[in-house]
Amino acid sequence: MPSRRPRLVRRDSAGELSAALAQLRADLDLPTAFSAEVQAEAEAAARSVPVDPAAAGVDDLRDIEFLTIDPEGSLDLDQALHLERTPAGAVLHYAIADVPAFVAPGGAVDDEARRRGQTIYAADGRIPLHPAVLSEDAASLLPDQDRRAFVWRFELDDQARPVATTLRRGVVRSRARWSYIDAQGAIDAETGPASLAALAWFGPLRSAREAERGGASLNIPETRVVSDDGRYRLEREASLPVEEYNAQVSLLTGMAAAEIMLRGRVGILRTMPAADPDDVAAFREQTVALGVPWREGVSYGDYLRGLDRSQVVTAAIMDAAASLFRGAGYVAFDGEPPADPLQSAIGAPYAHTTAPLRRLVDRWSLVVCEALANGRPVPEWARTSLPELPRIMGRSDGVAGRLDSGTVDRIEAAVLSGRVGEVFDAVVLGVRGDGARVQIAEPPVSAKVAGLSAPAGSVARLRLESADIASGTIVLTP
Repeated sequence: MPSRRPRLVRRDSAGELSAALAQLRADLDLPTAFSAEVQAEAEAAARSVPVDPAAAGVDDLRDIEFLTIDPEGSLDLDQALHLERTPAGAVLHYAIADVPAFVAPGGAVDDEARRRGQTIYAADGRIPLHPAVLSEDAASLLPDQDRRAFVWRFELDDQARPVATTLRRGVVRSRARWSYIDAQGAIDAETGPASLAALAWFGPLRSAREAERGGASLNIPETRVVSDDGRYRLEREASLPVEEYNAQVSLLTGMAAAEIMLRGRVGILRTMPAADPDDVAAFREQTVALGVPWREGVSYGDYLRGLDRSQVVTAAIMDAAASLFRGAGYVAFDGEPPADPLQSAIGAPYAHTTAPLRRLVDRWSLVVCEALANGRPVPEWARTSLPELPRIMGRSDGVAGRLDSGTVDRIEAAVLSGRVGEVFDAVVLGVRGDGARVQIAEPPVSAKVAGLSAPAGSVARLRLESADIASGTIVLTP
């Protein structure tokens, strides 16, 4: 039987894996280093963009005690928050990196960012949207530094519903950079700053508001690629509560941005159509077959939130549920709003607006919203280029998705290399054509098994026949 210890890629396979990952980058034609022209323009912007509020002509908001919460070691910090409880509820300030201050429309940095679309996260090193002198330094909301930002202010009632929203540009100064693990520890021990304590109040209430909207967060445990001294391993784990709380801050902001743009009749939304009724009916039948029926009168989101994540069968249900979240895209408009503006998984209109260091479209959302929120015309460069964004982001999302799946496939094969002939227990997630998709618990590997006929949620005994690192192909047989 396989060990329960997380498996690193064997040293004698590390070289083959590195070559396979490099070839994957080449096959996808991923960008490499920034050109000298782009780098020079970014360095000039980092030196010349003023951070003194008077010189920049923006508000001085450095007295607000912002903090950031990100994965350990992150330097490209897009967001900082300050959340303060009040007798009526709370006041949330959410600062977003003012990337537009550093990127000249039509300049070299802008052109390269449009070519890239977003920061691409690869196992063997990320491919940033902007040069590091901006994304990890001058434009990043690093602690104890004066930084340019778009600052949202939400007045919240006692149920964390926004009752008033403003948006302005300013200079901020973050007080601390928290990792998710440390922030969760401080929340649990009640030793963190007031903003973290208030976040633990905010997150569950915003999840309740999500349920009221009919939204549904899958919160499927992620398979993460972890690098350790040039070797890789896979870890599959659920997110921490503070990650969900933090995500709710971003969701609130994205919904506010969509509302501003719809009211102003210009902007770009992140949309997702409602699930096809036939797909919903098929999913409901699957839940019955799995012994955890989705009963009539219970909303889709409430059903998912009520699942016991410790049960083996839940993995199969969540895998089937993910198939309903399809068709996400971007819709730009100038004049008549889109006929269907909803992001169905969120249960409301929504816009990407909180990660401009890492995602191109957010730069437009921020500029458009700030102008509309303050009664000014939308800058012409942003307005005229809106129609280009859905194509750019769609292409970039496709590349990122292919890189992610291809990377995981190759690392899964590398983790299993040298173990041909071993037998593994795996949960059957569901039937896929002439076979079934399965999830091995340890190492956390998913694969399709041809010829496997077994009900979803059951446990299958599978023998590893081959694991090809170059192609990321794993062959398992019952």
